[in-house]
Amino acid sequence: MARSLFLSGHVAQGFGLKIVPVLVALSLITSGCANRAQDVLRPLAVAPTGTSRVTMLVATTRKPSEDPGKLYSGDRGTAISLNSVDVSIPPDRNRKIGEVQWPSRMPPNPEKEFAVTQVAKVETEDKALSWYRKNRNTKHQVIIFVHGFNNTYADAVFRFAQIVHDSGTDAAPILFTWPSRGRVFDYLYDKESANYSRRALEDLILQAAKSPDVSDITILAHSMGGWLAAEALRGVAMREKSIPAKVKNVILASPDIDIDVFRRQFTEMGPKRPHFTILTSTRDKALEVSGWLSGGVNRLGGSDLRPYAPLLDELGVSVIDTSAVATNDALGHNAFADSPDMVRLLGRRLAGQSMDGGKESVADQVGVIAANFAGSAARFAVAAPVAVISPEARDILKEELSSDGAPIKDGRISY
Repeated sequence: MARSLFLSGHVAQGFGLKIVPVLVALSLITSGCANRAQDVLRPLAVAPTGTSRVTMLVATTRKPSEDPGKLYSGDRGTAISLNSVDVSIPPDRNRKIGEVQWPSRMPPNPEKEFAVTQVAKVETEDKALSWYRKNRNTKHQVIIFVHGFNNTYADAVFRFAQIVHDSGTDAAPILFTWPSRGRVFDYLYDKESANYSRRALEDLILQAAKSPDVSDITILAHSMGGWLAAEALRGVAMREKSIPAKVKNVILASPDIDIDVFRRQFTEMGPKRPHFTILTSTRDKALEVSGWLSGGVNRLGGSDLRPYAPLLDELGVSVIDTSAVATNDALGHNAFADSPDMVRLLGRRLAGQSMDGGKESVADQVGVIAANFAGSAARFAVAAPVAVISPEARDILKEELSSDGAPIKDGRISY
């Protein structure tokens, strides 16, 4: 029997034995990052020629740094700060899709490395509107990226620049970067910092949605940023009574979200939700560690959601399993950005197209033939084609995720 998508998400006992080698790998990756150049946000004196450029609006809840090469630290600020940042990307002949060519020293070599060419404060609302009008496309699309755990301000800027460039999107890029310390052993601090930043992300989403110059908003969130994005959308729905219709797509890449918590977040967003795409992988070692740290509860991005794809599709949720995708990340956590195939699929979604590439979808391959809800536990038998999915299974799950309230049955109220 497969476990329920949103209930009974506990992993097996003995799971902790698998975590030790993963923690060792995390330590090695961290030590490797320590050798990077640090003051990479100091703009080049002369803008390079023959390179590509990505201009992004960066909103952050981080505390400003006194070091102009860092701009912001991993500490929590007391306001939302806005900057416009231009990033130069090396010519395609000198790089591979999905890679961030981090500067080895300062100043960087723009022919072979990412380089910042301009940083400017966005001091007023008029300047923010001016930035958007200058950088908008003909469809007035915006993409808001929310990074994950263990990211410095510079990490987030360079990764988003790579995603924008490699995906080929011309949507106006807005980065929301929250106070991650960029250290692998500060997981709990980062988690609380994401919590600290919920209201700020809500405000950013609402400001974009209320602008007459914006027609289409896509939210792309990775890892712990997926939890933050889901919380912010839940908060927006509660403040505004529904999520604005301009928020059309939400892409959660390897979301580090307790699977039971996501069920509640999704329900509390209300019936008028954007289309969700969830990128999962059962080989995601980083989410294995997160599940262990979080009491042994499965993470949404590390679960096999394929058996539930037909039912989720009815609720406006697409599932893409990236377990077999080749990635440069030893932990299998960054396939959405560093796999050329996934970056191309991401570009399709950002262009308003389906991410299935016209191939047979997972929903066409699996089905559910029985459902038996007993209190808080659900059991599904998975074996049949989608054509024979039990109406009972559809109705029960849809009620679980769509209703605002439930009657008392056997002395219990469904939650």
